[in-house]
Amino acid sequence: MSREDPDRLSADDAHILGLESAVITGHTLKLVVIEPATSPLDVEALRTAVSERLSSQPRATQRIDTSGPEPRWVDATAFEISDHVRRREEPGCASRDDLWRAVSKLMSEHLDHERPLWTFDLIGPLGDGREAIAVRIHHAMADGISAVRFLDDVLWDQHLEPPPREPRPGLRAASSQRSRVDEVLRMPAAVRRELGHRGSHSPFDRPISAARELAFTVAPLPELKAIGASRPTRATVNDVLLAIVAGGLRSWLSAGATALPRLRAQVPVSLHHRDEGAGELGNRDSFLNVDLPLAEADPLTRLDRINAETSKRKRLDDAEELFDLFHALGRVKRVEEAAKRLAGSAREFSLSISNVPGPPAPVSVSGRRVERLFSSSEPAAHHALRISAISCAGIIGIGLCTDPEALPDVARLAVAMEDSYAELRDAAIT
Repeated sequence: MSREDPDRLSADDAHILGLESAVITGHTLKLVVIEPATSPLDVEALRTAVSERLSSQPRATQRIDTSGPEPRWVDATAFEISDHVRRREEPGCASRDDLWRAVSKLMSEHLDHERPLWTFDLIGPLGDGREAIAVRIHHAMADGISAVRFLDDVLWDQHLEPPPREPRPGLRAASSQRSRVDEVLRMPAAVRRELGHRGSHSPFDRPISAARELAFTVAPLPELKAIGASRPTRATVNDVLLAIVAGGLRSWLSAGATALPRLRAQVPVSLHHRDEGAGELGNRDSFLNVDLPLAEADPLTRLDRINAETSKRKRLDDAEELFDLFHALGRVKRVEEAAKRLAGSAREFSLSISNVPGPPAPVSVSGRRVERLFSSSEPAAHHALRISAISCAGIIGIGLCTDPEALPDVARLAVAMEDSYAELRDAAIT
């Protein structure tokens, strides 16, 4: 952001805001499923608890003003907590499928730009006593890592913070030094590796409407770590997740009796630094493009091939290089726009698969334990499927989001991914 005007949206945040349309809502959804209780969550008590903590997140009480030459954050003078923490009336919402339908409708609804761009919608109780909170946060306000910080600051009950994790290998430390000549020489190589590899026609290259259909599944984090550790070249949890998705897509797409396409996944990479303040939201993301070996029948070979590719890209700092490149191009608008069109082409990648670390220890809301945490991000034009994952206390929750008019029956893909996980686990651990 500009030092002269800290409330002006960053270039990344403004770009994301500009993508919103009649069919693109621009927000992410986190589905929080809490344990059963004898009485429903007290919405008034939750409003009070959230209100008392909003001062740690200044954007939570601001809206975006687009009346000037550039969008800016301004105070929302008519802020009411009841507009943002409310109970969603869903008659007959008793089952898992009912809950999925309810959050699918929420995913398709735009947030009100006259108000701060977030909501907590309480849903339930379900037939088994569980309740859910559908959290929506606009991507112009927060990316995946920032959204997790937001939940930690304003929704979860107070809890002890775990010790900080070691920096992830493969990403350049913020303090590392490279000369300008080094950077200039490296950027074209990163572009060649990540862009310009036109794949086959994507089965997800379809126009989309505003309709959304969501499905969810889970995988135990310790077993994903064990699968990765079992390989000759240790695979990361994210590699294992990509292999599970590849196996699920192989089964799901094979059912259509068509040849398996060559699919590339775009994997967002967060470049947030550990020394950022808790109230610093916004976007600082780059990406890697990874081939998904759908034609490979052996689940372990699929994993090893994915691991070999991601390891090389991380060693070469492609995500950092592309982030630097696009920001350098931002000084020349037409060139930047052309580069982003290329990077976002359906022939450059077929679907986006994100994975965000959530709370490592159990968390609760109003004294009730969070049993499951899921993430969902919306599809885009020519990318009618989006897959998002988030961890919580040893469980990875995976959200699948499509436009059902373009790509129906996403629940069957969730089942196929469960089968893919079981196949990979049995091959790796037994």
